[in-house]
Amino acid sequence: MGPMEESLQRLLDAETKAQEIHSKAEQARERIIQRALQEAKAKDEHFESRVPELHKSFMEKADSRAEQTVAELKKRFDERHTQLREYAEVREPEALEAAFAVLIDPRADED
Repeated sequence: MGPMEESLQRLLDAETKAQEIHSKAEQARERIIQRALQEAKAKDEHFESRVPELHKSFMEKADSRAEQTVAELKKRFDERHTQLREYAEVREPEALEAAFAVLIDPRADED
């Protein structure tokens, strides 16, 4: 085999080797892509499986906050009710006196 044939053979061998390297790189790339897709799918499935748990947790927290708000509103209502009751008791004699005055003399409320 002459020098030219040897050069051509080396070029053919180099091209074959380059194609093998390219083919292996493509296969590796495809494996990486498939692995990434599988991992993404697994993570998505894991998240989807946790949705009911997350929803339940959210609802429990929301219920707890709602109960706390209702308790605070009830406490404020009770405090206000007590204040109004106390105010009414303080003003009761005055109110009765005014009512009796109107009953005795209907013109008394025209002041």
